[in-house]
Amino acid sequence: MSPDLLTPSMSPPFSRLLLATEHTEYDRSAEALAFALARRCGLPLHAVLPLASNPEYEAVAPEVAARADAQAGVQRQALEAQALAEGVAFDIHVRRGAELHACIVDEARERGSDLIVIRRRGKRGLLANLLVGDMVRKVITQAPCGVLVVPAAAPLWGSAVMVGVDVQQPAACGVARAAALAGQFGLPLWLVAVAADEGARGRSQAVLDDALAAARAVHGDSRALLCVGRAAETLIATAQECGADLLVLGRSGSAARPGIGSTAHKVVGNAACPVLVHVDGTESGAR
Repeated sequence: MSPDLLTPSMSPPFSRLLLATEHTEYDRSAEALAFALARRCGLPLHAVLPLASNPEYEAVAPEVAARADAQAGVQRQALEAQALAEGVAFDIHVRRGAELHACIVDEARERGSDLIVIRRRGKRGLLANLLVGDMVRKVITQAPCGVLVVPAAAPLWGSAVMVGVDVQQPAACGVARAAALAGQFGLPLWLVAVAADEGARGRSQAVLDDALAAARAVHGDSRALLCVGRAAETLIATAQECGADLLVLGRSGSAARPGIGSTAHKVVGNAACPVLVHVDGTESGAR
């Protein structure tokens, strides 16, 4: 078993949740899931409401900043009322900055967050062909922790968890975190690897077997499945077949140059369920 696939301390899989929201109609599902997750895990929920800021323009037109601050105040009060109604310990920070994604990433770093919960897309407009909103893509790429991307109308998972095992980077896929999550929720865990062709089956199966052994050391109800085909499409279809309502994938790149691979991008953009993009080095217990 590869020691990189398993981190000794696995429970809880996360303890410092951060909801990133602009409190628009596009954020409703992410907000609802974040509150449900905090309540289910007995955790406080922190939130950041990013606010675009241009100091030079605001110095000329201060009424613009005043209107934005007033609107943010209304949004903040609405979220605080929701938290009170749901019985979740909650605090929210309205954070101003030139770039919304940077507000979110900086907030996560300062709080030591180990999971960011965020919508998949905002208003589509001229960017209608984007699978994932530009702000969200930048958060995924730069976040210091895992990012849970929530599509519209996606509830908190309750059937099965599936982790996509990248045979090229198995240690970066979040196998241990997925196993801890499945175990905490009492759900089966599916580990799925996709070989590009029949010739790649042998190596892919070896990597998958290693990952399965690591997962079972954390959560006994773990199963493995090797498929052949196009990675993104196969992972999405297999999740539906397995009844998985949470997908876990690794973020590509390195600590110096992080990124989101094309497979993860397509899965995040097309999956019907929430997708947790795991950041290597943030397995449960990592600080």
